Amino acid sequence: MILDESTSLFFRFGVALVIGILVGLQREYASEAPTKELPAGVRTFGLLGIVGCSAALLSDLLKSPWPFVGTVFTMGIFFGINYYLDAAKGKPGLTTKVSLILTLLAGGLTYWPHTLTLAVAIAVTMTVLLSVKVQLHRFARHLTHDDVFAVLKFAVITAIVLPIVPNRVFGPPPFDIFNPFKLWLFVVFISGISFVGYVLIKVAGANRGIGLTGLLGGLASSTAVTLSLSSRSHDHPNLARPFALAIIVAWTVMFLRVLAAVAFLNVALVRPILIPVAASVAAGLIYCVYLYVRQRTEKHRHEFAFDNPFELGMALKFGLLFALILLFSRVGQVYFGNVGVYLSSFLSGMADVDAISFSMAKLSRGVGGLDLGIAARAIVIAATANTIVKGGIVFFSGTKDLKRAILPGFVLMTVVGITLSFVI
Repeated sequence: MILDESTSLFFRFGVALVIGILVGLQREYASEAPTKELPAGVRTFGLLGIVGCSAALLSDLLKSPWPFVGTVFTMGIFFGINYYLDAAKGKPGLTTKVSLILTLLAGGLTYWPHTLTLAVAIAVTMTVLLSVKVQLHRFARHLTHDDVFAVLKFAVITAIVLPIVPNRVFGPPPFDIFNPFKLWLFVVFISGISFVGYVLIKVAGANRGIGLTGLLGGLASSTAVTLSLSSRSHDHPNLARPFALAIIVAWTVMFLRVLAAVAFLNVALVRPILIPVAASVAAGLIYCVYLYVRQRTEKHRHEFAFDNPFELGMALKFGLLFALILLFSRVGQVYFGNVGVYLSSFLSGMADVDAISFSMAKLSRGVGGLDLGIAARAIVIAATANTIVKGGIVFFSGTKDLKRAILPGFVLMTVVGITLSFVI
């Protein structure tokens, strides 16, 4: 339904009011002294949203920015004086004052139709940030110097390096798959996956349970989870089943991570890999349920240390590995046919399943690309090879009880992966 000009104006003022009420409700809910008069609550924030929209309307009617600028400037002075008085009383908090200014600006943005959505997004983002105060402060307290430095390095490769990398193909076939921008974008993407997993571990805490450690650790690195828990199984031999549960959970998350990566790069490839990946995930989940039911210990609250997964040197190594895998896969496709692709996928999957998944997703895109069935089979083979390697880690570095607990799940997931790879 198309709104007339009058109705549209009322609608925009209504949005400004709702934005103010939304933020005001959060500030009142977060107040440590709800029975006392607040410096700014629902009414004040709601009125401020209307003030911002009214100032924008006045500026539009007068064809001058000064009414809106003057309103913001006047309110800014008032909030500044209010902050000075609060600071003199030993309450120097700036959060509510900044929220008031942002609410005023968001109210102004609601007047113009092309910025209405932005105003709503700003209001929602502001409310979320205000609501997660405790979680953000807890997260900040657990940050280390290396964590902060890793964030800066991730920002550098994403916001500075990526935009200046050439976005074109270099070299004749089979070297025509090298696009520096896309290669670096893959580096950023896989680093981001690991970084998000690490942040989740920091926020939730690995001490919430060994199973949660496997779930969150699997987002960062299922191989790291396998190595860590296999080595720790010697210190805690009575926790073989919980350790096995965490490891199988991490392996299962790895398959889901592969599916997400493929969906991001080549949606058409999701359909042929969906059944084998879903079957492998189902096999892992079934065995996880079995382990959960069978484990005799009720709760285990042990702290596991996870290093920050993002290192610039490792990101560069991943980029090189990805380029080599892409080249091997392309050479195998051109000179050795399907057998070459499968062999390179198996060997590459033993080292890193993400890189080969990216390669197959890229090579199978567009007209004339690698057949989707071949690419899907190669990804499943790589994921199975990666599972075999992690199973080898358990059997070489874990205790006998851990090996015994892992073996059925390892066999089940491997057999399912290999079997279904040939029916794609």
